[in-house]
Amino acid sequence: MNLPRSLQRRLLLALGVLLTLLWLGTAAVTALLVRHAMEEVFDAGLQETAQRILPLAVAEVLEREDDGVIQRLAEVREHDELLAYIVRNAQGRVLLLSHTADATDFAPWSGVGLSQSATHRFYSEEALQGSVRLTVAEPLAHRQTVAREIQMGLVLPLLVVVPLALLAIVWVVRANLAPLRRLRDRLAARSARDLSPVPTQGLPTEVTPVAEALNGLLLRLAAAFEAERSFAANAAHELRTPLAGAIAQAQRLQAETTDPAAKARAAEMEATLKRLTRFAERLLQLARAEGGRLRLAQSTDLCMLARLLTDELTRSLPPGRVVLQLPQAPVHSDLDPDVFAILYRNLLENALRHGAEDAPIDVALGADGLLTVANDGPALPPEALRRLGERFERATARVQGSGLGLSIVHAIAQRTGSVLQLQSPRPGSSQGFAASLALPVEHKAALSPSPNF
Repeated sequence: MNLPRSLQRRLLLALGVLLTLLWLGTAAVTALLVRHAMEEVFDAGLQETAQRILPLAVAEVLEREDDGVIQRLAEVREHDELLAYIVRNAQGRVLLLSHTADATDFAPWSGVGLSQSATHRFYSEEALQGSVRLTVAEPLAHRQTVAREIQMGLVLPLLVVVPLALLAIVWVVRANLAPLRRLRDRLAARSARDLSPVPTQGLPTEVTPVAEALNGLLLRLAAAFEAERSFAANAAHELRTPLAGAIAQAQRLQAETTDPAAKARAAEMEATLKRLTRFAERLLQLARAEGGRLRLAQSTDLCMLARLLTDELTRSLPPGRVVLQLPQAPVHSDLDPDVFAILYRNLLENALRHGAEDAPIDVALGADGLLTVANDGPALPPEALRRLGERFERATARVQGSGLGLSIVHAIAQRTGSVLQLQSPRPGSSQGFAASLALPVEHKAALSPSPNF
């Protein structure tokens, strides 16, 4: 039998079984002890009865005029006779019987003392040098009935006491495990960004070391996240500066040289350095998406960020190239604005790079935080669509790119509890591509279109 995984259920099961077994064992031992004491009391009663009746029986026999008559005592008042007796002489002839005694129930004389047959318990006594012999009998069925009543008196309380004891055990166990449930609820209610230590006040001494070890782990995680954020910021600065200097040198070389071949090589060098710069930025974004803190304690309006980012990315594009649809009310989210900018840029740049140049790109942010970026163009094969989102995977080799844009968005979606959905063709069309994910928001508002960008 498999034990339940719940500690509370294990305690209840173990204590309930133990209590029941202890009660049954105690009842059995008590019944045996009571049975033994009862036998002693009943035997003493037989002996006392015989010793009281024997003088009376001797007087009755000596006062007789006819020794050959068997005398049966008359019943004075109707009652249940649990003890019967018989008086016999030395030759075994019956002289006197109690009113319900059956001579066939009595065993032959075996001397003074206790004896027993299959149905009765006897005590025998004699007087006048054995000429008068008295035997008192008690049915064994009477003793068995009394023993059963005692056993039932010990067992029947189980039907009441054990359930009440189990209820008391349930209450005690639940009350003592309440600190564990509170600790569990506190941990379950925490957001992904909350790495503060859990309170250890009120916890049992057996659980306090676990909570302290958990607090140590949370502190190490917070330190690791902080180190990664510092590394990302420092690495971005350290990489951009030399790359920007190399690009400036390549541009200067193009301006100063008159050799067409050198000018072409310098232009190629500049393009390569710019691709390297974008690739380094994507790697830093991926590191931030996978290891940095994505959510903050304060909230930001995503609509405002979407407008600013769209305006920045479409300055060099023809009007109407990007159609942005936003709700009328602000959409507040605790998502880090830098993180939102990373995923928004990657989705929009991916659509600009792979979408049809003569068709607008539709960007929509819903009041529920659902961000969708859709573009026209040839539909992707199912195999290519399934591979998108993996690192260094491109939809087509004809278009240059790092292959990390959707990987970065996918990592952010996973860490914020969302799912990046990729569809091709786009909904409501036979071609195109659409990417959508639900962002964490704090309230809902009605959706209304905003001016195109």
